[in-house]
Amino acid sequence: MLTSSASRTAAPPASADTDRQAPTAGALLVVGFVLLSLNTRVAFGQIGPLAPIAHFGSATVTVLGLLPPLCMGLFAPLAPVVRRRLGEERGLLWASVVLVAGAILRVFGMPGLYAGTIVVSLATAVVNVLVPVLVRARFSHRHVGTMMGVYALSMGVGSAIVAALVAPVAQASGGSWQLAVGLAIVPAVLAAVGIAPQTRVHRPRPATPAADAAAPRRHVARTGLAWSLTAFFGIQTLAFYTALAWLPSILIAAGTSRTVAGTCQAVLILGVAAGGFLAPVLAAPRNDQRPHILGTVLISAAGFTGLLLAPNGPSALWAAILGIGLGAGQALPGVLYARRGTDHDHVAALSTMAQTCGYLIAATGPALAAVLHSTTGSWTVPLAVVIAALLLGAALSMRAGHDSR
Repeated sequence: MLTSSASRTAAPPASADTDRQAPTAGALLVVGFVLLSLNTRVAFGQIGPLAPIAHFGSATVTVLGLLPPLCMGLFAPLAPVVRRRLGEERGLLWASVVLVAGAILRVFGMPGLYAGTIVVSLATAVVNVLVPVLVRARFSHRHVGTMMGVYALSMGVGSAIVAALVAPVAQASGGSWQLAVGLAIVPAVLAAVGIAPQTRVHRPRPATPAADAAAPRRHVARTGLAWSLTAFFGIQTLAFYTALAWLPSILIAAGTSRTVAGTCQAVLILGVAAGGFLAPVLAAPRNDQRPHILGTVLISAAGFTGLLLAPNGPSALWAAILGIGLGAGQALPGVLYARRGTDHDHVAALSTMAQTCGYLIAATGPALAAVLHSTTGSWTVPLAVVIAALLLGAALSMRAGHDSR
């Protein structure tokens, strides 16, 4: 599974070197990668379950829901700078340390909660960009899909576990939301400890632009590939954050009980974890990912369509379908960056642009849905708009699914 540094600098395949890698080194890499992945979305899933207990106002919930995608979009361009200076492994370690600091800051009252969420989002933006580069650099070609699937699955599992614990912890501590929010410190520390051994791996620093002057490459923003990747990631993430923010409200407005709506939210998260694992595993071995892009979009649209046409019907089924589609839409871009990128620098550039623009697009989703709902008095128009955006995204994303070099 591991590829040695020599294999990346020599022309022949690295299978022989890979087989001679110490099993302990490979196990440490996998364990560290899983611990890093488990932590990546933990802090963002705490506010929803805590809101009723901590008596957070709607404005607080809205802002704390808006900050992560907005900040991840704004701070994603920092990742290539971090990578050039530190490399992927050290970059991920320092991002994990910053994330620990942000998780600690979040327990210091409301100002700390806001500021810590920004810090956590900054660190997560760097992790999001560097993970596909690390996977391409450190794992063999045949394991790229599996490891991106593990990344997505672990994100969902980590977020679900902590989200399930925050309410009981807050209630057991007499309504202290600070203690419940502090749960995020534990996986953050484990992630930093888990990735730390990888900083001992000596690999060549990423080439500087001057070193590559003999083979200039157009800026990614001038390529149709980058914009196609951006369209796919941005629209899928817009749909993801919209569903995450408003699914319970949509179901309750249709007459579903709060208990059932909460259960459906849990089903959605489990579906996201399942879809996030399956999509990369199925897509990565193929040369053409257009069928997987189309399938992801159609499954997501089917879930939203079920909520639109029959919200009182099998709501848990719609939540499961929606979760699988949206989870696939969050994980599949990582495979596309790795498969479409010509080298590690290109992978990082594609990932940075798609996530910078994509998260900024996504940040508008929950707010736009709220405005449309307030204006029309129902969830019909917001759901229809999201479905239309997904179908438009399918057409715009086809270039991202295949090589045209």
